Amino acid sequence: MKRLRFKSAFILSLLTGLLIGQVGATAHVGEVKSTIQDQAEVAVTIYNDQLALVKDLRTIRLDNGFNKLAFREVSAQMRPETALLRSLDYSDGFYLIEQNFDFDLLTPQTLLEKYVGKKVLVVKTHPITGKESLLDAVVLSVNNGVVLRIGDRIETGVPGRIVFDEVPGNLRDRPTLVMQLNSATTKPQQLQLSYLTGGLTWKADYVAELDKSDKFVDLTSWVTLTNQSGATYKNAKLQLVAGDVNRVQNEYKEVKRKFEMLAEESMVADADMVEEALFEYHLYTLQRPTTIAENQTKQVSLLSATKIPVKKEFLLQGQNYYYTSSYGFIGQKLKVGVFVEFNNDKESNLGMPLPKGVVRVYKNDKSGNAQFVGEDHIDHTPKKEDVRLKLGDAFDVTADKKQTEFKKAHAIGKYRYAYTASFQIDLKNAKNEEVEVMVREPIPGDWKMKEQSHKHEKVASGTAEWKIKVPAEGKTTLTYKVLIRY
Repeated sequence: MKRLRFKSAFILSLLTGLLIGQVGATAHVGEVKSTIQDQAEVAVTIYNDQLALVKDLRTIRLDNGFNKLAFREVSAQMRPETALLRSLDYSDGFYLIEQNFDFDLLTPQTLLEKYVGKKVLVVKTHPITGKESLLDAVVLSVNNGVVLRIGDRIETGVPGRIVFDEVPGNLRDRPTLVMQLNSATTKPQQLQLSYLTGGLTWKADYVAELDKSDKFVDLTSWVTLTNQSGATYKNAKLQLVAGDVNRVQNEYKEVKRKFEMLAEESMVADADMVEEALFEYHLYTLQRPTTIAENQTKQVSLLSATKIPVKKEFLLQGQNYYYTSSYGFIGQKLKVGVFVEFNNDKESNLGMPLPKGVVRVYKNDKSGNAQFVGEDHIDHTPKKEDVRLKLGDAFDVTADKKQTEFKKAHAIGKYRYAYTASFQIDLKNAKNEEVEVMVREPIPGDWKMKEQSHKHEKVASGTAEWKIKVPAEGKTTLTYKVLIRY
């Protein structure tokens, strides 16, 4: 009779050869199951680095007294120690007793693993007649293949289809948080589960388009969301936190000190993404619900601004090592970096805290086609701060540099060493317009400029800067002599 019952169930339910039954039909008896169909609302707050706060609100009917609630379709990367379930309708008499996070998902492999040492049935089909026969077997191992004991034989591999008696209680088809709790009512109530999870990330991507004169730029920003958490968040209230949240020992710090604080609504409704201050970070709220599907990357508009004034800069950056020894020729056709800079303020048509991300810059050619001219990474940038981007190295602006003199000087007082070093820098411009090149030299020790062809500015204790104009299709030579003591 037992074999006939297994065979009947197999024919009716498992054309694939695995009789796993309806999940939870026998293993999870007595559970109150909540699926995503019970969901009334979900809110997701995503931080910069693999951390998100999920607030899942569902309408659930419990029994009066003790309940075993299976809260299904939660994130597979949930941090169970951060989970908090509460009743928004009937908090009196509602309390948790125990909770378990079942993330060992049901697959043919995990089902076999749970049956190691247990009996199964093997269904073999005659290759000619098609007649099926049932054999009792014991699963001995599933490491690098299946090992079965069939009667007095040991067989490797699967000689037929395997039929299982039931689904083990700790296997789920979806990640599930199982909670033992007490409820004081049988009425439907709103239960909110809040937890921290990995697998949800966001980053800001910026697209900037320079105008023909390189004096203005149009800036557009997108938020790129990636969901690999193992769950889908349908019609979610989306919020993003920009800032570096501290974590303890590389684990998620429990920043849910007040979940309600993170769910505050912005009062501005006419923008796609609205920003507000949150503690020492910045919170961006999407003004419409959005679905964040499992294993999906999506983009949401963050900001758009036009006619932002920019300043282009050519920079020749020096090194401090050639101030302490004799070097002669330092380099020919040295690269001159190209930078653009703008201010993040209202006068520049911005004035919104900018999350860290990559800014990609384009410029139209003479035919009106946008061409990529460089990209750079920016850190979190508050309002009224400058944004400075290195786009690359100039093709038509170069420099030749040599050390023309290096002599030992008289060291006095607290100094053990003293030298004088002289340099010549030829700045060349092949463009058909004048350019200004910033020459920045990091000079070590205590230094004093003795001679110079162009006036420098001491912008820091160890840095001298010159702003040198180079004529169109011409050359300008900078010479200077410096005394270094240390």
